[in-house]
Amino acid sequence: MKPSLRLPALAAALSLASACSILPQSEPVDLYRLPVNQPSRTVPALDWSLRLNKPLASEVLAGPRIAVVPQGNVVSSYKGARWSDAVPVLLRNRLLDGFQRDGRVQRLSADDSNLQADFELAGELQAFQSEYRADGVVEVVIRYDARLVQGRSQRILASKRFEIRQPLADRQVSAVVAGFGQACDQLTSQVVGWTIAQAGSIPAP
Repeated sequence: MKPSLRLPALAAALSLASACSILPQSEPVDLYRLPVNQPSRTVPALDWSLRLNKPLASEVLAGPRIAVVPQGNVVSSYKGARWSDAVPVLLRNRLLDGFQRDGRVQRLSADDSNLQADFELAGELQAFQSEYRADGVVEVVIRYDARLVQGRSQRILASKRFEIRQPLADRQVSAVVAGFGQACDQLTSQVVGWTIAQAGSIPAP
């Protein structure tokens, strides 16, 4: 490089380094797992298989943000806090763990593996957030529209909406996360029981 060109190049490099140094620092984020309080059981296994699919979700619920509805139709998220996975993955894995802990359905798989199964559990996640009610109470709201599908034919065999509302005693993020854990325990118990009852009434293909 000619001497006459070195100074402008050096000045440009210093300017770029200076510009990079004034960029805002990344916000520190705490990652939260979904708490589980469900005992494992040892029971006779059923003779059919089940695949769990990630639920469909809106853009608001499709990522890892912990959603909150502070008022009306305003949807926000807790600053500096995220779930350890995207919400649809988080819920699918929680339901999968719930079936494993229940013990009756042992031939389980997830949609990531794309394995053939006698039945599939799919659906839409309509709500997975905390909400501030008009009376000042804060509650976790989970709304899940479940569908039990026959594996080979992809025919819908049964469907049901599950809605869980778990009031919170504290508005701190840690208490909100604990509330989500309690709400998911209830949801998992209901979904597992419903799925087994519906699939048990239909001969496996």
